[in-house]
Order: sequence, then structure tokens, then C-alpha cells
Amino acid sequence: MDQIPLLLINGLSWGMTVFLTAAGLSLVFGILHVLNFSHGGFLMIGAYLSYAIGAWLQTESLWGFLAIALVCACAVGMLGAVVERFVFRRLKGVSEAYSLIATYALLILCQGVVKLIWGIDFLSVAPPAELSGALAMGGFIAPSFILFVVVCGVAVFLAMDHVLHRTGVGKRVQAVAIDPAMAAWVGINVNAVFVWTVVAGFALAGLAGGLLSVNQSLSPEMGSALIIQAFGALIVGGLGNIRGAFLASVLLGLVTSFGDRLVPDVPGMFFFVALAVILLVRPQGLMRGMR
Repeated sequence: MDQIPLLLINGLSWGMTVFLTAAGLSLVFGILHVLNFSHGGFLMIGAYLSYAIGAWLQTESLWGFLAIALVCACAVGMLGAVVERFVFRRLKGVSEAYSLIATYALLILCQGVVKLIWGIDFLSVAPPAELSGALAMGGFIAPSFILFVVVCGVAVFLAMDHVLHRTGVGKRVQAVAIDPAMAAWVGINVNAVFVWTVVAGFALAGLAGGLLSVNQSLSPEMGSALIIQAFGALIVGGLGNIRGAFLASVLLGLVTSFGDRLVPDVPGMFFFVALAVILLVRPQGLMRGMR
């Protein structure tokens, strides 16, 4: 019983790591209906950029770390504009199989670029000085960075939920996601919404890479590992639904944390068990559509 608070914190941290990965993925699917396998690769590029910029600036402050994460978001967002122009735009109206092949090829390309620039050795990013310790809470000690990841995940969700449901930009995005033709009839620039949504989705991948660079060992396989978990949350939550992705990430994170404590010899097994059970009970996911 005394380990329950720690398991809860670990589960929330795992869930927020998955949500930060899945946030941009869910946004792009909601508007383009493309399962973007390359999302993990661009998140990985964001993490490596965080490593490179941090090593260059030699900053150890929290504000410096957050600034680097924002720079990574902007850089990967610009890459997203290039991908939208030369890849996603050509995938409109083609079979979903071609989309999967094209985005998987992009993932492989991202891995190749990382190997070419940074090599195949594992790299690590030191946490900011303010997050290198631990916080005593009640009778247990929680690492500061784990709590930071939880706060970041919740903050990103609240920001995305506000933009999508409380602003005119969000209403236009939802309109295009539901019916692009009708949205165009009422004067919405559908192409501009497509472009900026993709840029935002890739920027979220870069931001996640920058924020999670401390929490992960950097390797060319980093993107592939994270994207599997993100797809699980995306499917359980309901394809393209930000609120569903957040709820699914929290649920799967808690199940995984407690499951690994019960069966430590098979880590991660309960993630797939929970995924299978939820989809058997509710195959459409917890929520539907971009709502």
C-alpha cells in the first residue's frame, strides 16, 4: 500500500510521455486522416536537436531548457511544412496503404539522418539543475523531472483543448476535419488549415522531443519505440480526438505502472492487454472524431 502513490506518479509520468508523443499525431490524423508513422522520427530529431543545442550553449537552467524545447518545436514545425508540401499533399485521395508506406519511409529517412549526423551510440541529456533533485511528498520521494513531465503533459493538453474548442481557429480546424467541402463553401481556406495543422502537429513532435530528451536515452531507434505507444493511445482514445488521446494515455499509463509492479518479469505486457480489452469492449475508442 505504501507504494501506491509512487505507482500513481510513475503511471501519470508514463501516460504524459505517451500523450506528449501522441498529441501532434492525433492532430494530424484528425485533419488529414493520415496515420503518420514518421511522427516518431521527427520527435527523435527534436530530441537530438535539444541535445546538440544544449551541448553548444552549455546551459543548465530550467528556462534555458524550456527555450531549447521551443526552438526544437519551431525547427521541426518548419520541417513539417516541407513534408506537407512534398509528401502529404501528394497523398490526398490515394489509398491509405500508400500513406502508411510513405510515412514509414520518412521514419526510416529520419533514422538515417540521425545516424549520419550523431552516429549510432546512445546519448543522454542532463536535466536542468532545478529538476535534478527530488520532491518529498507525503511519505515518498518523487523525482522532480517526473513531476515536470506530468505538468508539461497536462499543460499541453489544456492548451490544445482550449485552442480547439474555445477559439475561432479551432472551430475552423474542426469544420475542415468534419467536412472540408462544406468548410470551403462557407469561406474557410481549407488548404491553409491543412498546412498549418500539419506544421502545428510537427511542432508538437519537436516540442515533445525537446521536453522528453532528458527522460529518454537518445538513439536512432527512439522514435520507433515511442510511436508504438502513441498509436496505442491514439486508437484507444478514438482516432483524431485530443481528449480521448489524453484520457487513454492516463489510463494506459496507470495500468502499465501497476501491471509492471504485479508482473515485473514481463514489463509492458499490461499495456497491450489493456489495449486489447478496451478495443474488444469499445472498438471505436473512448471518444470519436476531433472533438
